[in-house]
Amino acid sequence: MHRIAALLLLLATSSFAADSALREQVTTLFNQRQWAEAQGVLEKAVAVAPDNAEAYFCLGQCQLNRGDTGKAVLSFEKATALAPANSEYFRLLGDSYGLTAEKAGLFSKFGWAKKCKAAYDKSVELDPTNINARWSVMEYCRQAPGFVGGGMDGAYAQAAEIKRLDPARGRIAYAGLYTTDKRFSDAFAVYEEVLRDAPDDYNALYQVGKLADTTGQELDRGLAALRKCLTIEHPADSRGYVPAHWRIGNILLRKGDKAGARAAYEAALKLNPEFPEAIESLKKLN
Repeated sequence: MHRIAALLLLLATSSFAADSALREQVTTLFNQRQWAEAQGVLEKAVAVAPDNAEAYFCLGQCQLNRGDTGKAVLSFEKATALAPANSEYFRLLGDSYGLTAEKAGLFSKFGWAKKCKAAYDKSVELDPTNINARWSVMEYCRQAPGFVGGGMDGAYAQAAEIKRLDPARGRIAYAGLYTTDKRFSDAFAVYEEVLRDAPDDYNALYQVGKLADTTGQELDRGLAALRKCLTIEHPADSRGYVPAHWRIGNILLRKGDKAGARAAYEAALKLNPEFPEAIESLKKLN
């Protein structure tokens, strides 16, 4: 999501730039993922500068991270209206529509899903080299049925484009699709191929751990991969180390280590107290 870059652009183009103390405060809040506090500051910013697209974009990210998809939709719609040529804004708008679809009732779910796909498609149209946008389309197609624009043919088509733009990420994309098709051994093989070339590839390590968590296979390998994730820098557009801690807890629970699982879930929540997966996992464990 490139939250920090977007925030710095906001601070440079808004009234925040006149107050170095406030600028440093908000930057720190984003770095520490203190979304509630940052949201309060950003709400004041858009009140002062209602034409600041970056402010709405950053505000939408705070709202997404806090699970308030309804407000996030409004913020990202405002950001895309103010900056209609920004591919990344449309990608995050698609995320907000998709999360809204997950929570919606049966009759409105498909309408939100179609809006999600349209926003992702627009993101790719605006910047065909935006791999994150293509990844979003791929994931949508992987999960959604054909009558709302999904399907594995579309997913594999995006994986091919991703591989053309970035061979390493393309291999990971294919591995994810192999997982969906229950070709688990093929998926593990692709991740191992990536890691032979780049042993510290965070995405590949995380995906090995995720695959172990979701399938129950190669648990020790998955646990080692996730623990290694915690020792290297995570990508700027990720949710940080929180998901890695959570999946470590899941694998430890599969292995019968409830105390270790609890510690891992608590580590995730220490970094992000509002991370819903860890909250639910800890609740079940208790």
